[in-house]
Amino acid sequence: MSLSRRRFLAASAVSATASGMILSAYALPTEGSGDLGEYAAVLAQEANPPAQPQPMANPPLPRAWAATEDNILGPYYRPGVPFYSKITPPMEPGNLLVISGRVYGIDTRRPLSYVTMDVWQANAEGRYDNDDPNAAPAAGVFLNRARVMTDQDGYYQYQTIHPGPYRIGANAWRPSHIHYLVRHPGYRQLVTQLYFRGDEHQRNDAWIKPSLTIDLAEERTRRGNYRKGTFDIILAADRR
Repeated sequence: MSLSRRRFLAASAVSATASGMILSAYALPTEGSGDLGEYAAVLAQEANPPAQPQPMANPPLPRAWAATEDNILGPYYRPGVPFYSKITPPMEPGNLLVISGRVYGIDTRRPLSYVTMDVWQANAEGRYDNDDPNAAPAAGVFLNRARVMTDQDGYYQYQTIHPGPYRIGANAWRPSHIHYLVRHPGYRQLVTQLYFRGDEHQRNDAWIKPSLTIDLAEERTRRGNYRKGTFDIILAADRR
């Protein structure tokens, strides 16, 4: 069967080199499949178009107006994590958890757009992907960690599973927690942790802080149940 010129050029668009795959000079741009106007017209004809939830433009400020407290970095941080909307990989065992919130600047009292946050945690069994020196993850493989960015209204949200507590001594445990490393130009870098109210291991933990502890609410849907919580962050201005 003969190939058309267009198919031949498409098949020849990617060529191999000693260093990997590159686009050839014959590569064609990806074709579009319509514009938003066409899609909006279809939605307008539907009896019940799908709701498009939007964060509030002027959200209420956090009740306690103070810079979010810091917390220990811990030994399991890894740099270079890609941006994902889910912290956990597909089919990760555990109870589904959705965390959302806003990031504010303490000096302006306004949400901060495009704040970068590294988020990482243990799995449901209390294990990190790099806590075993004899079984280190491969380069570029990140489990239960991701990078998240706030939108133009300072809002963020991610899906994960409830992290498990883990033992750090004969009679010592770390309660369930999620790590944050938050960065934005003009503000101090924040290293902190998020905790969940009601964890029995919090009584003897040396690092937990009440201001970093949130309540979780149960959400019931036709597809299953999950828990959700809100963790707002206030960044201190960098006066250097």
